[in-house]
Amino acid sequence: MHMADALISPAVGGTMWATSAGLIAWCARKVKGVCDDRLVPMMGVMGAFIFASQMINFSIPGTGSSGHLGGGLILTILLGPHAAFLAIASVLTVQALFFADGGLLALGCNVFNLGFFPAFVAYPLIYRPIAGARRAGGRAWTAAIVAAVAGLQLGAFGVVVETKLSGISELPFGTFLMVMQPIHLAIGVVEGLATAAVVEFVARVRPEAIATTPAAALGQRSLRPVLAGLLVAAALAGGGLNWFASSHPDGLEWSISKLTGKEELEGSGDGPRGPAARIQEKTAFLPDYGFRPAESKPAPAESSAGPGAGPWPAVSAGTSVSGIVGGLITLIVAGLIGYLLKRGGRTTT
Repeated sequence: MHMADALISPAVGGTMWATSAGLIAWCARKVKGVCDDRLVPMMGVMGAFIFASQMINFSIPGTGSSGHLGGGLILTILLGPHAAFLAIASVLTVQALFFADGGLLALGCNVFNLGFFPAFVAYPLIYRPIAGARRAGGRAWTAAIVAAVAGLQLGAFGVVVETKLSGISELPFGTFLMVMQPIHLAIGVVEGLATAAVVEFVARVRPEAIATTPAAALGQRSLRPVLAGLLVAAALAGGGLNWFASSHPDGLEWSISKLTGKEELEGSGDGPRGPAARIQEKTAFLPDYGFRPAESKPAPAESSAGPGAGPWPAVSAGTSVSGIVGGLITLIVAGLIGYLLKRGGRTTT
């Protein structure tokens, strides 16, 4: 559900940049005021885990589409809403800058759609009332599935609204909405199952790692087992499991293809879109999660068999390097943000 710049007008892109930047500043102040040492290592490790997990697309049976985890709900349950929003913003910024995944002009939209709805709507209004204090068991799994579906549905609706307000694409609002919502309903169910599984793992191994659980009620034990487990999972996902990702277009690309016959829309290059694309071209040293093609080699022709017809698993050193390097960068960025905020909070108290 990473929006490209071709869907977004400069006015909508700038507005959403300002909105997301304001939310980031507010969340930073909130995290700075919380004295919880669990946040710093968990922000870094969970950021890396979500980055790697998002590289693994899963097929939606009978549709020719695929989906991947958004990760916002997992982050919110484990880190709390404010730290989660900072972590997902870190993931999406690293993806856009270094891997050309999602447009730079559309980055504010992507941060809002994938971060705000799970952290500040689905978690407090759906997950917490259903799950209560439980992080494992049937009730927690039900809460995760319902909240994940709601978060993804709202995020998909946000994409449609932002595209409509931009007014630069040929996508009709009603038809686009009717295609986007059902496919993201299916993706949301899978996201909910994955969220429940990860949260239950953490809850059983080290419940004190969950920042939304009061530390005083749990005592203090080393977080190394859960941190190590999540790091191993991130390394496996980013280093090799992503070879087995579905090659079908994701929910947004599939929806666009259904309406236009193309998985991506061409941007005009007018206004900020041109400079944003040029900046991204320079900063993305592993575009599309692979090595840059040699200048002398022509781009491979698109297969006449259509999407999803390539070899599977897609064994690629470039994909593995992208997963490991991207996870490491995200770990450093998210962890450093948490460290600086916590350090700043201590010096002001």
